[in-house]
Amino acid sequence: MTAESVEHRTEWPVPPQDGYTVDDLFTLPDLPPHTELIDGSLVFVRPQRRFHANAIDLLVWGLRTGLPAELRVSREMTVVIDRRNGPEPEVSVIRAEAVKGPEQTYYDVADVLLAVEVVSPDSEARDRDYKPHKYAAAGIPHFWLVDMAGQDKHPVVQVYERGEATGTYALTGIYHDRLKVSVPYDIDIDLTAIDAL
Repeated sequence: MTAESVEHRTEWPVPPQDGYTVDDLFTLPDLPPHTELIDGSLVFVRPQRRFHANAIDLLVWGLRTGLPAELRVSREMTVVIDRRNGPEPEVSVIRAEAVKGPEQTYYDVADVLLAVEVVSPDSEARDRDYKPHKYAAAGIPHFWLVDMAGQDKHPVVQVYERGEATGTYALTGIYHDRLKVSVPYDIDIDLTAIDAL
């Protein structure tokens, strides 16, 4: 190791004994982009694959088409669940009154109607298991899980709805070429349009 390599070494913060809080997530300097807070631990994400970025773009565009005036679509914004959990869904549908201005860095979970996660190899367990459980327990009524499937590498969207009695998600459909649902509002997305992005 040379003196030059020591000079450029990154200094990582030492976690507090009881874990990080949402306040830490928003105030620690120099955190990598899209850092999430899950159960008091900071989670760093790897750079996105092209499929991941294009799937997000396709869904944001599709969700904004026909969007009711009282709702907004947001991408990659932290959702504060509690003081130890601030995940960052790839896409969220939120109440319009939740938007406070251009300097805003998060939404309260109570304002989120739909959370969307696009599965990545490094976050597969979090996207499939952990985050849906957190979102459902926090009361987000709708959840979509997006994966790349088949030889054509198109998105496949699993759509879930939260049961009020159980507080958990139930699968309501799996969509391959076209995503057409009526909740949280009328949505119709051509999933094969990802080829044009």
